[in-house]
Amino acid sequence: MHVENKVPSNINSLKTRLPLKINNISYTYYSIDALKKTPLGDFSRLPCSLKILLENLLRHEDGQTVSIKDIKAFKTWLGKKTSTHEINFSPARVLMQDFTGVPAIVDLAAMRDAVKTAGGNTKNINPLSAVDLVVDHSVMVDYFGNKDAFKANVALEYQRNKERYEFLRWGQTAFNNFRVVPPGTGICHQVNIEYLAKVVWLEKTKQNNKIQNLIYPDSVVGTDSHTTMVNGLSVLGWGVGGIEAEAAMLGQPISMTIPEVVGVKLIGTLKEGITATDLVLTITETLRKKGVVNKFVEFYGSGLSMLTLEDRSTIANMAPEYGATCGFFPVDQETIKYLKATGRPTSLITLVETYAKKQGLWYSTKSADPIFTDIVEIDLSQIKTSLAGPKRPQDRVSLDAVPQNFTGLLKSSSQISKDLLYQDPRPLQDGDVVIAAITSCTNTSNPNVMVGAGLLAKNANKLGLKTKSWVKTSLAPGSQVVSDYLNKSGLQKELDKLGFNLVGYGCTTCIGNSGPLSSDITDSIVKNNLIVCSVLSGNRNFEGRINPLSQANYLTSPILVVAYALAGSMRIDLTLDPLGYDKKGKAIYLKDIWPSQQEIQQTIRKIITPKMYRDRYKNVFAGDDFWKKIKTPKTQTFDWDKNSTYVRLPPYFTDQHSPTNKTLDIKNARLLALLGNSVTTDHISPAGSIKKDSPAGLYLLNKKVKIEDFNSYGSRRGNHEVMMRGTFANIRLRNEIVPGIEGGMTRHIPSNKVMSIYDASMLYQSTQTPLIIIAGKEYGTGSSRDWAAKGTVLLGVKAVIAESFERIHRSNLIGMGVLPLQFPDNITKDSLHLDGSEFFDIIGVNNTRKPRAELNLIIKRTNGQIEKIKLICKINTLEEVEYYQHNGILSYVLKKFIKKAA
Repeated sequence: MHVENKVPSNINSLKTRLPLKINNISYTYYSIDALKKTPLGDFSRLPCSLKILLENLLRHEDGQTVSIKDIKAFKTWLGKKTSTHEINFSPARVLMQDFTGVPAIVDLAAMRDAVKTAGGNTKNINPLSAVDLVVDHSVMVDYFGNKDAFKANVALEYQRNKERYEFLRWGQTAFNNFRVVPPGTGICHQVNIEYLAKVVWLEKTKQNNKIQNLIYPDSVVGTDSHTTMVNGLSVLGWGVGGIEAEAAMLGQPISMTIPEVVGVKLIGTLKEGITATDLVLTITETLRKKGVVNKFVEFYGSGLSMLTLEDRSTIANMAPEYGATCGFFPVDQETIKYLKATGRPTSLITLVETYAKKQGLWYSTKSADPIFTDIVEIDLSQIKTSLAGPKRPQDRVSLDAVPQNFTGLLKSSSQISKDLLYQDPRPLQDGDVVIAAITSCTNTSNPNVMVGAGLLAKNANKLGLKTKSWVKTSLAPGSQVVSDYLNKSGLQKELDKLGFNLVGYGCTTCIGNSGPLSSDITDSIVKNNLIVCSVLSGNRNFEGRINPLSQANYLTSPILVVAYALAGSMRIDLTLDPLGYDKKGKAIYLKDIWPSQQEIQQTIRKIITPKMYRDRYKNVFAGDDFWKKIKTPKTQTFDWDKNSTYVRLPPYFTDQHSPTNKTLDIKNARLLALLGNSVTTDHISPAGSIKKDSPAGLYLLNKKVKIEDFNSYGSRRGNHEVMMRGTFANIRLRNEIVPGIEGGMTRHIPSNKVMSIYDASMLYQSTQTPLIIIAGKEYGTGSSRDWAAKGTVLLGVKAVIAESFERIHRSNLIGMGVLPLQFPDNITKDSLHLDGSEFFDIIGVNNTRKPRAELNLIIKRTNGQIEKIKLICKINTLEEVEYYQHNGILSYVLKKFIKKAA
């Protein structure tokens, strides 16, 4: 995508903006090598991932958002290999999936309404960075195991999500710099590496009244944690919360500390039969033990040349699972090879190679090793065939240890002979595989394991092996190109014979959209209290995520997914025991049908061509007939339907002319919730299914929505009425105001009645009573969910006081105008002995006009006792001060638009 903008005034104080001519075309770029001529000196051994951050600062230096001090901090990093210095990073573009993308576009649409009300030009409200939204999170596996499954699932997807898709279809035409990849196309991360990502970004800019071709490293932030997959293609990117993504869309930088970088040195070569999935599960295990949370990981070493780019993307995809911000691979010859293989224009390929070499971003075995904070060495020759489970992606299990791993879950060993295990039909048993899903961009992006799965299916069919009748099988690739090469090779027919028919192009089972199990299977599991299993080629396997009835979930390669569908049980040792028996009763082992690496590569060379990618992506934004038939009004503002239960006008921008009240002290506040340590955003933010007796469920029933049409919180993120009712409603939340009660409950004062947190909030707000949350350590850990902050502010919470905060959630609270405050070291929530009956004053809010201010908390108890405690304001930067003073980042940006229009 080429985006034409007038670049903000750039000081270029270090004289790094230089011309570059490639194939008689003139470009402009900011040269890191040019810093050698300055007192800062040589940055050639800075890790490539940090070079991209450094270039970003050189390009955006304006004396305010980015200063020379920020650039100098990288020199300090080279000396100390670490830093506490905060910088402002401006990514080239934003990537969204539909669950997290819809509320972001809802907010943009609401901003247009506010501008219209203020008499401004609504056309001024557009993303200032390139934004792509891929609809991939909505399709569910309702139909499977037959040739019509894909069409039936897509039709049901459109039926369920009609209102959301009408809204996105409108946004596709109403906003500039915003594109939508419609349903039934692929998964955002796979579409990203196969088409959207450029490695080097070209932007038409205006300098001295002349249009110039500015080039710089492609970079991206996404509203999905696995945005890191694009690191395999040498594009720096990671997942952020929806609020941060919206800010980036609107031209606001992302504040971050210059990270530590752990170098992972890869040596050796993978043995025959070992896959990239085996490697990434080992890397995840290793780096989780090492500890790389909030750090960059960068791969290097001779082993890089042994990995295809698809292998690298598999490894980069799972950076959230090993805890890193990113898992970066530098540009090398394999990058160029992949760009050619996926049909990228020759001009782009030449640009990438030339620029990477000129900018010091090119890697070869002759390159000097970068300077890293720490180094981990992994020998590829030592990698074993692996799975991960039964509940966490970092819990790697060697193939031969799977039966023992599973039986460790059983309270008592079930008495069942191995002979009976192979029978079909038979009663369902502990350890049986009820879901076998080839799913997720993690592995379906990799032809090596997809073709391998097809070849194993072919070999199994030749020997007469069958999928066990109790296994729900599915195939959901991350792009249509996968279907093209599987069909061309005839391998899709082989997979179909085993029940791995195409069910959709989307995340499906990997995000829990596995669909229902058959009634007889469900009844058997529930009646006999069985511990059954799922096997999937995804990246997360937390308990309850894949399917509520599957307590043990194992991640592995698509090849082994097919193998376990044939075996039907995790209690079979696939390294020793037969997979099954042929018609003559002869035992067939996994090694008998496992395809060789030579056969896999020969097949890939025959069937996959650049033309496949060019053909599939030439009309990628057009959509199928369902999408094209959606009626789209050609309006600049959205026609909100007051009866919609999916998309509603949010209340964030109701009055943009009122003066800010952020200098006013908070008086006589009540405590809405008193929470413990490690309260995660999963506890705070609505997620999963909607219970009929929950505040959200009662709201939907009142709107005449049938229980079977409730859908999920994720699908209703565009409706604040649903989401605010689901905030703090997690069934595992423990509010100490109501000890002994689990779930989103509290005690309303002064009525002294126990009720839902939502209901109490509404009562407090009806009397204009401000609210606070008090919590322990690590408040807001986990995924950076925007609704954890949005829901908090809509419940009337003015401040959150905690012993410590997770960084991203702290930022998101400020982004929604909620004050994050921290207890001093000598005070804990427990030492205050609170019971929820107290009144609270927060004094000194005017001090929040500067970072890290000191405020006072006054606690007024019912016995007349008054305590005064010092609090530390966790607003850390001048940008955050501005956001808080303007009731949040979205209001801040909107007021700038309105002021500019005036």
